[in-house]
Amino acid sequence: MTKRHLKTAIFGAAARVPVPGPVHGSDQEAGDQPAEVLTRRGQRSHREEQHREEDRLRRLQRRRVRGARRMVVLLVALGLVVGTGAVATSVLWPVVTSLTESNDYTGEGSGSASIVVHGGDSSRAIGAALEKSGVVKTARAFGDAAAVNPSSGSIQPGTYALHTKMSAASALAMLLNRVNRTVPRVTVREGLWTSETIVALAAATGRPLADYSRALQNPVLLGLPAGAKGNAEGYLFPSTYEFEVDATAAEQLQTMVAKCLEELRRLGVAPVNARRVLTIASIVEAETRAKADGPKVARVIENRLAKPMPLQLDTTVAFISRKRGKAGTTDAERAARNLYNTYLVPGLPPGPIDSPGVSALLAAIHPVAGPWFYFVAVNPDTGETRFAVDAAGHAANVKLFQAWCSKNPVHC
Repeated sequence: MTKRHLKTAIFGAAARVPVPGPVHGSDQEAGDQPAEVLTRRGQRSHREEQHREEDRLRRLQRRRVRGARRMVVLLVALGLVVGTGAVATSVLWPVVTSLTESNDYTGEGSGSASIVVHGGDSSRAIGAALEKSGVVKTARAFGDAAAVNPSSGSIQPGTYALHTKMSAASALAMLLNRVNRTVPRVTVREGLWTSETIVALAAATGRPLADYSRALQNPVLLGLPAGAKGNAEGYLFPSTYEFEVDATAAEQLQTMVAKCLEELRRLGVAPVNARRVLTIASIVEAETRAKADGPKVARVIENRLAKPMPLQLDTTVAFISRKRGKAGTTDAERAARNLYNTYLVPGLPPGPIDSPGVSALLAAIHPVAGPWFYFVAVNPDTGETRFAVDAAGHAANVKLFQAWCSKNPVHC
């Protein structure tokens, strides 16, 4: 009794010892709660239930709206497909086929087409030109073909005759075959004056003659050495040239000057001696027809220079007036006051009188040994030339020349 009394005293008269039982929702628990608490809980539970129901209805409404929208889109798309099938096909089919078809033609093509390859063009640039001309289907196809062919880098500048609608590999093969390549080609023969050389260049390449005349006024641009003293005469080496299709007049002349200097170096001519060698070689070129006579004419020139005595060369006098077609010179022409008149001015003329070739250069570099001081072409038609040691022998040879002139007065 005492123990029970103490427990009651500690917790108060209203305190009760809870009886073990269910934790949630039991009648015993509910019965133990005040009425006001139970009312508030009931109201809160009702509101939560209402909110959940409202959320469910909203989600359902949204799903219905989305479903309706999808149905509208499907119906519209179906209508477009059914109603405008032809239009859809014309628009979409090229896109589909572009993703599946090859970017290259097959075979060797047909018809004809031409392209120009410039110096330094890359495979991409060549491919673009091929595509533009209708030779290959795509530049990319040509690039792919070039990438796997080690020879593709050896394509030379020029104009190429090809076919249309070729496979890239076939087009590359034709570009590597020089038979299909054409370039501006010009042959400049030995012994031409500069004025004649630029006429030949203009005629062969289609460049205006005035372009060459202007280029000659800029010796530094042409690469002329200081010893040329600004004059290209003798430095435009005679040869056959293949110029690029877009090569300017100045570039063409540069090529010829470079070729001359290259030949002089190859023959062992020092730059300090280049002008003298070119001058003697140009006289040899102008005075001889037969290759064997060149070293003998060069010896006559050296013998006269060493004596010394005037060279008395008709070819240097003819250079003054730039006239061809007549053998010999007139008294009036030989009396002209000009540094190139070797009848009046001792020693070599100021510079070359034409463009000498390799044979004349070799004759000037290596004149044959001999005592001759005179020579004359006794038959200008055949080029037969006689050499003499003294004036008497020369006079006899001159008579032979005069006899030829009597038979061919038009040429004298």
